[in-house]
Amino acid sequence: MRGLFVGGVVDNTEIDLDPGQPPVHYPQDGGGGQPRYRLRQLGVAAGGEVACAVYGAPDTPYAEVARVSDERAYARRFGVELEEVEGD
Repeated sequence: MRGLFVGGVVDNTEIDLDPGQPPVHYPQDGGGGQPRYRLRQLGVAAGGEVACAVYGAPDTPYAEVARVSDERAYARRFGVELEEVEGD
């Protein structure tokens, strides 16, 4: 599974994540009170497997994360449907 980042200091960065359910925040233990990236979209393949997770920088609205992930064609690239992840 790939972690994809929109906004902030690591914009347009990709990392490998362990298979399964991606963490809601990345990094999981932000330490030092640093804001963490928030899971905003999941890329779910036809078989139900999560192929990618799109994270948004703190203070980046969901609409902007969705626009950028569409512009970068994450859904087509990974052959998935991107689903919004609700939350704060």
